[in-house]
Amino acid sequence: MTSATPPLIEARAVTKRFEKRLDLAAKAARLLGADLEDEIVHAVDAVDLQVFPGEVVGLVGESGCGKSTIGRMIAGILPPSDGEIAFDGKAMTAMSGQEKRAAALAVQMIFQDPFASLNPRMRVEEIIGEAPLVHGYVDRAGLAAYVDEIMLKVGLDPALKRRYPHQFSGGQRQRIGIARALAVKPRFLVCDEAIAALDVSIQAQVINLFMDLREEFDLTYLFISHDLSVVEHISDRIVIMYLGRVVESAPTEALFAAPKHPYTQALLAEAPRLDQRSRDFLPIKGEIPSPLHPPSGCHFHPRCPHAMEKCSAVRPMLRPQGDRWQAACHLLD
Repeated sequence: MTSATPPLIEARAVTKRFEKRLDLAAKAARLLGADLEDEIVHAVDAVDLQVFPGEVVGLVGESGCGKSTIGRMIAGILPPSDGEIAFDGKAMTAMSGQEKRAAALAVQMIFQDPFASLNPRMRVEEIIGEAPLVHGYVDRAGLAAYVDEIMLKVGLDPALKRRYPHQFSGGQRQRIGIARALAVKPRFLVCDEAIAALDVSIQAQVINLFMDLREEFDLTYLFISHDLSVVEHISDRIVIMYLGRVVESAPTEALFAAPKHPYTQALLAEAPRLDQRSRDFLPIKGEIPSPLHPPSGCHFHPRCPHAMEKCSAVRPMLRPQGDRWQAACHLLD
């Protein structure tokens, strides 16, 4: 990747709102004086995100910060409420039908729960082979050999391909999900907490598998996780989210050495480390606010130890802080 290389995936001011409108009974109750209103969850708020070819970007944040929602929008599972997703420099909304289909196949998603994301009524050979057959990557005569090849790539025994998902362990089911994604020859994988449901020993195996596949197939990853130790190990660059917004983005080594945003500093300070066994760990004060009614200005200001008057009134924008480094904080202006 060079500075002149265009991003493979780009989110441009992407926003996602989930709206729950009042039903007839609630509307009637409101007419009678009940304090009811439509519920609008502000899951993602004008996020800009770039992932370059061959890069592994770790997307980190507390539960409910919107990181999984961004992953689903990039994978085409959810449409943005505002903004746009671009693939290979071209906005999805400007693509022809054929281009959209090609982009949809090039971007695949690995889900957190491998059991819930696999059809329990389909055999493994069907789960892996259905999409490549439908989209013409292989004909029916060569399908069995193709499925065997993909299974071997992810460390599964092809002799097990007639089994159902419930007949496999959690780690094996996750490998089936990876094989299903690889079967359509993607360029970009969105890994949404892809190892969180696995035992620690199996997590290491799956992480190593991801890195091996990256080298073999020239893959690009968006690796969504709440585990800082995992993203530190696997990522080239880390993006930190808080309540629907990106607050900092930097190369992994630089970010862990000297984080600039107060939220990033708090996250890294409280991450358990072997060289800090004797210290007391203190959680970030307060709780993450509700995305139904996010705070004004900087979303982090109610919990920030350095907050000033400007923080509650003006939204800080992401500004360059160094080589491939951005942060959104008034303290850095």
